[in-house]
Order: sequence, then structure tokens, then C-alpha cells
Amino acid sequence: MKTESVCPVCLQRVTATRLTEGNEVFLTKECPEHGPFRTVIWRGEPSMAEWRRPKEPVHPEVCYGAVDKGCPLDCGLCADHRQMPCSVLLEVTQRCNLQCAVCFADAGPGETADLSLERISWLLQRSMVAAGPCNLQLSGGEPTLRDDLPEIIELARRVGYSFIQLNTNGIRLAVEPAYVRRLADAGLASVFLQFDGVDDVIYRTLRGEALLERKLRAIRNAGAAGLGVVLVPTLVKGVNTDAVGAIVRQALQMAPTVRGIHFQPVSYFGRFPGQNADTERFTLPELMRSLEEQTAGLLRVADFSPPGGEHAHCSFHGTYLYAGDGSLRPLGASDGDSCCTPDCGSGGIRKTVDTVSRRWRSSSKTAECCCSGNSPEPARAEGPLDLDAFLDAVRSGTFTISAMAFQDGENLDLERLRGCCISVISAEGNLVPFCAYNLTGRDGRSLYRPRWEDAP
Repeated sequence: MKTESVCPVCLQRVTATRLTEGNEVFLTKECPEHGPFRTVIWRGEPSMAEWRRPKEPVHPEVCYGAVDKGCPLDCGLCADHRQMPCSVLLEVTQRCNLQCAVCFADAGPGETADLSLERISWLLQRSMVAAGPCNLQLSGGEPTLRDDLPEIIELARRVGYSFIQLNTNGIRLAVEPAYVRRLADAGLASVFLQFDGVDDVIYRTLRGEALLERKLRAIRNAGAAGLGVVLVPTLVKGVNTDAVGAIVRQALQMAPTVRGIHFQPVSYFGRFPGQNADTERFTLPELMRSLEEQTAGLLRVADFSPPGGEHAHCSFHGTYLYAGDGSLRPLGASDGDSCCTPDCGSGGIRKTVDTVSRRWRSSSKTAECCCSGNSPEPARAEGPLDLDAFLDAVRSGTFTISAMAFQDGENLDLERLRGCCISVISAEGNLVPFCAYNLTGRDGRSLYRPRWEDAP
């Protein structure tokens, strides 16, 4: 099937083809200057052909980018984009207290100037005009290096953002419970916590330090402050792809503070280990099957659905009812729980926004978690469920498993990019799809990501 992509060397737009060979799908393309390229994008069942969810396009009403050179060079968003944002991300610093082997922002310990509160206010207001009151993620670098982060959260609340999430490595949250409470009091709703595994061999490999105990303390402190936590593992073949089942079991022991897990197979932009060879790709169907195999059927491939917001080939999700006895009951992949129908329009993206904020906030029942490790071994619940118990569980006892396959210069498909609903607020105040913002050529050149020391 024909589509469009970019040359991974010069980032110029080229014609591409999705080519099926056996149970694998490859993206093939050729640049007039740099020659042919071929990258695996899908392996095995469920097949790429069946993994779909048709949607009617919803073009942005306010566009800060004009259609001139064509996708992906006119992002802002532009009028050719086919989805409204469900989430916007603002990088409040490029400073970081780690030097990870994997980092889409290529952040580090260097000193760079942070955006002022006045500039942040302008960026958030500009985003609100274009995207409306969608979900906001504060990112970096490491946002908690800013002592004024509570003020940024309060500012975002005044602008009109009701669901604010913090993307963090958790190091400061682990050692400063008073700071965590300040964040919660300011209006933070959720913590998007870097969490790559349950042993320090993984953390030393990917993050350069033994971090597991600090991660667990960060979760406990977040729970005590009434914050929901989503664990975010970056998956790298040969490092932690055999640990997804262990991550699920650890997460369930820490429910209901931990509201779910959002897996991210490594993408080759920013800073990453090794070469971007096909053998190193970990595709969405491989992850779905690994979750079933490594949890002995507690989670099943049949539980997962294509997304209703972004393009179907970008992600999957599954929602479960979590009971006090540790059991999981899948809501099912066919009920459209989290998103929208094919003719969803802008109302569908609003439903996505509402669903994410509801699922990832702290449970309304309690902010306590079972970090002692004494919780019962999770089991899969089947059979009928009492209606009152069901409604109570939906309000306070859901647990989500999701994954996002971000695109890089090797596997970028412009059809997918045009359907993106996750935008980064650029330093100029434009909204740029996440994968376009982080897109880099093989020489490290970026289309959109600036040198932040030169940002206004």
C-alpha cells in the first residue's frame, strides 16, 4: 500500500510503500540522493490489516502553520492535519539530573536557561486558543528541577487546564514528600513516571544508576499526596522486553495509586543506544503477545483495542476493573470504552480527553497503595458482575494497559502523522505533532526541536 515518509538522512519527503512479507510488514522507500531504505513496522498477530479503527478527519479550526511545503514541514498545526489534539506537552526545562542512554529530548546535566513564567503563560494561552481544554503534560528535561513547578501548575489551572500530568523520573519525588504535596495542592492530577523494570540491572543499563527503590518511594509519596501514577517503561530489546510481565505484577501490587502502565517501545530519535536495525525493533503486536505470555493469560491480546484518537497503528489500550482481592476483569476490546466511533468528530476527541483524565487520576476511594508487597497474586476474573459493583468499580477501580509506538526517521508514515492527537507546544507557540517535533535525521538534525538556550 502506497503512503509517504521521509528520507532518514535528509528528512525530505519521499514516496513509501507498506510491504507485507509473511507475518511482517515493512516500510520501504527510496531517496533520490541517499538511496533505498527498508524498516519493519509490524510483526505477527494481530495483523496490521485487521488492526484498524476508521475515523472521520477533524481538521484544526485554529492553525498556526500554513500549508506551503507540505507534511511534515508545515506543522503548527496546519489545515491538512486530520485530528484535534487530545493532549499537549510543554517542556518547561531542558535540564536533567540523569544522563540516560535513551532520551527523546536528548536532555542532560548541562546548564540551559529555563522558560520564564511569563513565557510559559503565553505558550499555554496560545495552546488553549488552538486546542481547547485538552490534557496538559509538563515535561522536559526533568521538570522537578524547577522549584517553581507548583507555580507553573497553578498558572496552567488559571489558563483553563483541568487535567495536568507531570512527566518525571521521580528522583525528587522520592526524597521530598513536601514538594510532592505542594504539586498536588497546586492542582497536579497525575504522575507519568519513568519506570523501566523491577531490577536495577535494567536501570543501570538504560539510566546509568540503580533507581528502583527511589521509583517505589516516589510512588508511595505520590499516593500519600493523592496523586494517581502511570508507570511508563521505555522498552529496549535485549534489556527489558522480557520484563513486561514483571512490571505488570509490580504495578498491580501498587494499585490503586498506580492507575495503569503506558509502554513505549524505543524510537530512534534524540539519544538512543545501538543501531536502529530491524532486529532491534519491538512492534506493538509483539508487545501485546508478550503481555499475554508473561502474565500467563492475566492479560490477553483479545483485551486490547486500537485507539479512537490517534491513528490505529500508533497504539493500543485495554481497560480493566481492579478489585480489592487483586483480581482483574477486562472491560473488553469491543465496547469502545475509551474513545470514539468512526464518525466521532471533535466530540470524540473530547471523550478521549475525559477518559484519559478519569482513568489516570487518583482513585476516588483512597490514595493508599499496596507497596508492602503483601497483596494477593492478581487473578483474572470472569463471569457476571453485579451492576452496583460494576458502577462503583468504574468510578474508582479501573486499571489501564496501553502502549504508544512513536515514529522516527526510519519508520515515519505521514498518514499516521496527520492523525496524531499528541502535540508539543513549541518555543514559538505552535502545536507540533510529537513525532514530528522529535524527528531527527541520522546526523542528529531536527526539523522542529530548537536549541533551547536560543529559545525566546
